[in-house]
Amino acid sequence: MNPITDTTPDNPLPDTKPEPAAVRRGSVIAHWWDRVGIFLVLLILIALMAALAPNFLSVDNAINVARSVSINAILAAGLTVVILTAGIDLSVGSILAVAGVGSVLLAVDGVPTPLALLGGILIGAVAGALNGAFVAWLALPAFIVTLGSMTYLRGLAYSLLDGQPLVASDLGFRGIGNGSVAGIPQPVVVMVVVYAIFWFLLERTRFGRHVYAVGGNMEAARLAGINVKRVLLSAYMLAGAAAGVAGLIFSARVLSAQPTAGQGYELDAIAAVVLGGTSLAGGRGRILGTLVGAVIIGVLSNGLILLDVPFFYQLIIKGVVIIIAIALDSLKRFSRAGT
Repeated sequence: MNPITDTTPDNPLPDTKPEPAAVRRGSVIAHWWDRVGIFLVLLILIALMAALAPNFLSVDNAINVARSVSINAILAAGLTVVILTAGIDLSVGSILAVAGVGSVLLAVDGVPTPLALLGGILIGAVAGALNGAFVAWLALPAFIVTLGSMTYLRGLAYSLLDGQPLVASDLGFRGIGNGSVAGIPQPVVVMVVVYAIFWFLLERTRFGRHVYAVGGNMEAARLAGINVKRVLLSAYMLAGAAAGVAGLIFSARVLSAQPTAGQGYELDAIAAVVLGGTSLAGGRGRILGTLVGAVIIGVLSNGLILLDVPFFYQLIIKGVVIIIAIALDSLKRFSRAGT
């Protein structure tokens, strides 16, 4: 009998495949962890801070947390779109600064408030579009492009103000930083609007499907007829526009144009995106998870302040959180690759 063609199971190989029930159970657990796991982490963190930090559950502190979360959450919303395409944007903090400076300068020069607000958002969108153009059309690494943008945009913010902050105590749009609507801080209202827009774009439009496709497999998306360059350009432009909105809120809160605004904010925003379940490899994640991730970062920062943890220890803890978030993302990708 030909040993090559003989298929009789005289010595059958052991079945190394997992039991179907175990596979289903693992898939269900992974599915629900992706959906609600990060929310459970938030609830545990809130309970922990409520037990340890004085006045953590007070109404005033809750409003303070909401205000502080809004800027990082808006930055993270824009970054979510970029990271879903398997990209990165390290320049959002500098875009925040330039957009804030530009909007305040326009307002001080007598430009009507709506146009000053629109100007800040457009500055952010243009800066993001430049990043996207370099990444999409010149095929430059996003990390290098946005690292360079982070530097030159910060320099631009300083040069526009000759290195000095510009105080504008009568700023026409100061309400979006310090006002409230029906007791809800206006920055939170703006944040909710931004997330509603981004949720609709990612979950209910063709553009959203293209973003996930490009992040999942760029070459396959190109072969499927998706205009990959346009998707990348749009993703970075949206991230820039979101950073512009965050810059408006920051300037309105401090009633001034600050060239140092947003320094280091990109790290908190990236941490929020990854904590929220978006994969750094692209193609997987949800915008609402990013919001929960931003709240976790805000609650952690607020709790550490209430506990009188020195600032340098806060940096250590935040850095560890970022590393853990990235490690968890890598573990999830490894486990999916092994199934």
